[in-house]
Amino acid sequence: MQKLPRVQTRFIRFRDRKHPLRLRVGGELDDFTLAYEMYGKMNSDRSNVILLFHAMTGSQHAAGYNPEVPGVDGRWTEENHIGWWDAFIGPGKALDTRLFCVLCVNYLGGCYGSTGPASINPKTGRRWAADFPVLRMCDIVDSQMRLLDELGVRQLHAVIGASIGGFLALTLATRYPDRVRIVVPIGTGPETTIYHRIINFEQITAIESDPNFRGGNYYDGPPPETGLALARRIAHKTFVSLEMLSERARSEVVPHKPPHGWYEMNHPVESYMLHQGLKFVKRFDANTYLRILDAWQWFDLAAEAGAADLPSAFERCRSQKYLVFSIDSDLSFPRSEQEKLVQLLKRAHVPCIWITVHSEKGHDSFLLEPRLYTPHLQQELRG
Repeated sequence: MQKLPRVQTRFIRFRDRKHPLRLRVGGELDDFTLAYEMYGKMNSDRSNVILLFHAMTGSQHAAGYNPEVPGVDGRWTEENHIGWWDAFIGPGKALDTRLFCVLCVNYLGGCYGSTGPASINPKTGRRWAADFPVLRMCDIVDSQMRLLDELGVRQLHAVIGASIGGFLALTLATRYPDRVRIVVPIGTGPETTIYHRIINFEQITAIESDPNFRGGNYYDGPPPETGLALARRIAHKTFVSLEMLSERARSEVVPHKPPHGWYEMNHPVESYMLHQGLKFVKRFDANTYLRILDAWQWFDLAAEAGAADLPSAFERCRSQKYLVFSIDSDLSFPRSEQEKLVQLLKRAHVPCIWITVHSEKGHDSFLLEPRLYTPHLQQELRG
């Protein structure tokens, strides 16, 4: 395997009592940290920056090799060491770092260096835990706009987001329409669907019903690993097509002992799903998971953009260009969701290109198949 360039997470702390980050549901943060990584260099007028929003359980580490992030309580496991979009970012790749500076930030509320429930509350000296404030998508966007301001980036060349990262990209585009030129939503949509609500509610109840959850105040004892692992399994089946699940599970060894009670697993896919949950709990925090799910459940693009309705929100975006990707085997965000988005853009007279990727890999295609996306990204970004 080609040796990857070594990169390092950077941290920026915002402390301003006179101008705190005011949160949509109420409350404010006047002291918070964001963890981020940058690839490539900004040009002289800082007009070549691409902001990349990671998906729900992703991180700021999008490219290269980063074996260590300090202060994350062992959650930076080997699975995190290679950037989650490394095949897309670098010289000559879809996001060409010879031309662009790519910025990726761990969400506010996250667990990979940005201030979140597992962080120390500077006012108390103890972990935030259950006291960490409720977040909405616009709060995450607003925090990252402060980072852009600090870096001197007035207008982004592009914003890119897949899955719920696409929610954030759309929120930025409609909330700050003059701050971005190109918008690339991948495998996402303009709203939280009924299917999302059901799947997300199952995950929330899985975590909260774990006796170790203790209302979110579990950091001084055993974490709610059983509930978090179950939540991950509930979600995982929506990320991957059934054909791909079967293929991935084929080499799994089925254990002969029941994992929890009397039921003895008898198929590789059960063993595979059990492993996915057990692996995940080593690298993620349950309170962060719940904060992001809550923001997803309450996502309201028009309201968070400060618009009367969705058509009004997109009417602000006529100076932008959109490249919308669908994945034909996507179970989580089916093509009908991108069709809703594209119709809204057309009615608002916003320039838009809509590409459907034909893949057998389901929602995760955007992570796994750069050759299906790269030509279109290069064409639009290089313009």
